[in-house]
Amino acid sequence: MQNENIEKLVRKGIMLPLMEEFYTIQGEGYHTGTAAYFIRIGGCDVGCHWCDVKESWDPEKHPPTQIGSIIENAKKYSNTIVITGGEPLTWDMSLLTEGLKANGLNIHIETSGAYDMTGVWDWICLSPKKIKLPKPEIYPRVDELKVIIYNKSDFKFAEEQAAQVSEDCELFLQPEWSVREKMTPQIVEYVMKYPKWRISLQTHKYLNIP
Repeated sequence: MQNENIEKLVRKGIMLPLMEEFYTIQGEGYHTGTAAYFIRIGGCDVGCHWCDVKESWDPEKHPPTQIGSIIENAKKYSNTIVITGGEPLTWDMSLLTEGLKANGLNIHIETSGAYDMTGVWDWICLSPKKIKLPKPEIYPRVDELKVIIYNKSDFKFAEEQAAQVSEDCELFLQPEWSVREKMTPQIVEYVMKYPKWRISLQTHKYLNIP
């Protein structure tokens, strides 16, 4: 019975499977180099073969945690909170983001967009995946499009995705870490040819920080 009750609370977003939370420097995309408190929520079935946090996929491995506790921890560290995963939109983000906003915090999300958008956000970073495409309704709301480049075909995919976001959306191409030496020169050449794009690097890995 207790497990059933917990499952109900998770489905409602009153509790969430919390993988980890930490204060660090944003390593990717538009806000690279800025301090932020990261909340990593477990659960993802998108299944990217190159995912560097595969341990986040199974929500059963991460303890259901009261969102009140998550909010209390977050507000101690930073005015900027980044919700990531896993895929955070697997769960209803409404109550968590309302609680964070009630404390005057700026809230960012990093998402594949494959699930319904819930929650109140100050910045939406969409990182779309070919194997489970974003919901159509997310594209107009996106502040930042970050496409991971693993091979040459990903440039075409990036353009297909960029055609669906607003004109104000910031556009980034990021080399997948395991092939960065091969793909970074190709991304540099591509951005010089098509300067609407910018390069995102996983600077936190170069700096050896979380």
